Amino acid sequence: MKNLKLVNRIDDNGAKRKTEIKIGNITVGKDFLVIAGPCSVESEEQIMTIAKAVKSSGANMLRGGAYKPRTSPYSFQGLGRVGLQYLSKAGLETGLPIITEVVDTRDVYLISEYTDVLQIGARNMQNFSLLVEVGKVRKPVLLKRGMNATIEEWLNCAEYILNAGNPNVILCERGIRTHETYTRNTLDLSAVAAAKGLTHLPVVVDPSHATGRIDLIHPMTLSSIMAGCDGLEIEVHSSPNDALSDNDQQLTPSQFNSLMKDIKETLAFRENIIGIDK
Repeated sequence: MKNLKLVNRIDDNGAKRKTEIKIGNITVGKDFLVIAGPCSVESEEQIMTIAKAVKSSGANMLRGGAYKPRTSPYSFQGLGRVGLQYLSKAGLETGLPIITEVVDTRDVYLISEYTDVLQIGARNMQNFSLLVEVGKVRKPVLLKRGMNATIEEWLNCAEYILNAGNPNVILCERGIRTHETYTRNTLDLSAVAAAKGLTHLPVVVDPSHATGRIDLIHPMTLSSIMAGCDGLEIEVHSSPNDALSDNDQQLTPSQFNSLMKDIKETLAFRENIIGIDK
């Protein structure tokens, strides 16, 4: 991967690099990141309730979609600016930094006013105009791997953002599309270990989109930790059956609270048995 001049783990002098990104009270790449929240911001009451619940369970960043790229044009597309306002208010009241997806170059600066981290979703991983645009702002960017993307293509997209001037990139493995239909996608945990070896950027995992199944989120979360990830992004909804999007893959607050206990135990095990690359 000779073209990876900026994301390469080894600098020009042969030394190993490691990026740490300060966001609010956490340092991604040093502190373990747990992003939690609903697929979509549906109302002020909904996002506020979930924000308080995930904060009490130990999450340290709040997610929620205000602009939703959907397969069908008739599906819920998000609340737009109003959703951003609700999400921002929930973040301020709970003290949680917030992350939301940007899908259009025209919305980058608007969304930057409300959020702490910009998310590039799988469908936009190779939207090069959007990558360059988020590279022009100083907000950290979470870059999801495209559903059909190779590891090299994924890392080259991160290179676009860094080359445009933004060094604060977090990679996110969220599963790739294979011939398997039982799960929504196929979680490629080998990509986590590979990316950690190839690049200095933090790598997180999204087991919600990777599996699309409530019963698989727990084991894949713990497996992701053992694969060496720097964090997780997990969808949580106070009433998943009534969710306006992705209701099959959102945990209840109670389920998330239980999962957080196992996350902490697994992190302790990784620290004691395997160790963490500093």
